[in-house]
Amino acid sequence: MSHSYYFEDFEVGQVFESTARTVTETDLTMFSMLSGDWNPIHADAEFAAQSRYGQRVVHGTLGIAMATGMMHQLGIFERTVVAMMSLGNWRFVAPMLVGQTLHLRLGILEKEAGTSRRVGRINRSLQLLDQHGALVQDGVSDVLVLKRSAA
Repeated sequence: MSHSYYFEDFEVGQVFESTARTVTETDLTMFSMLSGDWNPIHADAEFAAQSRYGQRVVHGTLGIAMATGMMHQLGIFERTVVAMMSLGNWRFVAPMLVGQTLHLRLGILEKEAGTSRRVGRINRSLQLLDQHGALVQDGVSDVLVLKRSAA
């Protein structure tokens, strides 16, 4: 059952949190295969052991993909999102490592009804947090969401 939110259901200041997911060895390998990025910091355990992290670091861009997946799992945009308009100011604050458990905190920063009778714009903050609540990555994203009258 969908629990999608329409434009009118969002309020500035609302916060939504996803369930958590542990980053696995398979995630690291599959993302290397998909992206073609076999940089030694990701793929060479001996090389990475000499780095300041002491182990391989998971691709930062996998964090973006995981955050958008966790956003979908919230269900609030499932049947009402029309288009993601931007993904901006993305910061890689801390390394992602195999074995970390991450979740998404999504906050509503701004909403703008605009002139369309069909959609409005929602600006969201996205924070990828680890199992200790520490910030790993963050950014902002605009999305167009259906208005209730368009349903």
